[in-house]
Amino acid sequence: MTQPPRAPRAPRAVVFDVGNVLVDWQPGRVYERLVPDAAERAALFARVDFAAFNLEGDRGDLAEATEAAAARHPADAPLVRAWRERWEEMFGPEIPGSPELFQALKAAGIPLAALTNFARDTWLIAQRRYPLLTGFDVEVVSGREGTLKPEPEIYALVETRLGLSGADLFFTDDKAANVEAAAARGWRTHLFEGAGSLAAALRAEGLPV
Repeated sequence: MTQPPRAPRAPRAVVFDVGNVLVDWQPGRVYERLVPDAAERAALFARVDFAAFNLEGDRGDLAEATEAAAARHPADAPLVRAWRERWEEMFGPEIPGSPELFQALKAAGIPLAALTNFARDTWLIAQRRYPLLTGFDVEVVSGREGTLKPEPEIYALVETRLGLSGADLFFTDDKAANVEAAAARGWRTHLFEGAGSLAAALRAEGLPV
């Protein structure tokens, strides 16, 4: 008699991105206050590649990357420096519903890992402001590691530190490229669009939320 196929085993660990998954991150709101005129603000962002130097910071230290960018753009230096000086205004509050999912998984004994593009200096600020971010069993923070998502090296670090790989890992991130890189390693993945859809995805994988 043919046996019915077994249901796949639930993932053994959950890996979270942080910005815009657990805690909101919106740098635009700071610059809307600093440069209220939309055309002037667009011109500033055309002159200064804020995204590029923020990514440099995510590979190390944001204060250092910001100072280097200010040196490259002396006429805009005060506005460039505001990226780091007013960073705390960009970060927060927690995404509605996400902390509850995190805590439910933690209470169930599911190992939790952070896999985040985050500068080493601002990561410490983030953890101080949001104690939720101190609750990971494993932290893989790009600024400490010198490698960024979606580079394969940073995913390998998660696997090594958790001692798990492939379908034993469930990963959620708000950027498609980062999710695709994890899926290419056999991880189970979810593109984050809100806590409701994440909860449904976790339940579908047999995780207790």
